[in-house]
Amino acid sequence: MEIRPFQDADEEAVIALWEGCGLLRPWNDPHKDIARKLLLQRELFLVGVEGGAIVGTVMAGYDGHRGWINYLAVDPGRRRKGFGRALVEQAEHRLGGLGCPKVNLQVRRENREAMAFYECIGFREDAVASFGKRLEQDDE
Repeated sequence: MEIRPFQDADEEAVIALWEGCGLLRPWNDPHKDIARKLLLQRELFLVGVEGGAIVGTVMAGYDGHRGWINYLAVDPGRRRKGFGRALVEQAEHRLGGLGCPKVNLQVRRENREAMAFYECIGFREDAVASFGKRLEQDDE
């Protein structure tokens, strides 16, 4: 798998991958999420390509205090081949290059497979409660 920055022409394939991985939610418009990311740290939005097809994604960001990983996705038919690990490692490498000291991510509690994956690659659950507040409604 080749890992490279997202290109505008990748949008529909990326969204289809996210849908196939069960990442989409009605309250998050994936087109808007991509557009927002492209405005900030575009170089931290990566795709994995194999045989000309997008088979993985990771979207990272750094706010000067912590790094974040979002939208990690690997085509279900290509899992357990190291693609997810490679995408996360590349995101971590790029975040580290920005001086990022720690990476955070969020996983839905019901996604036990993802939780096990992250634990396997060195992440540990922090003793915190995650809060959120919508500033813009995507589902309007």
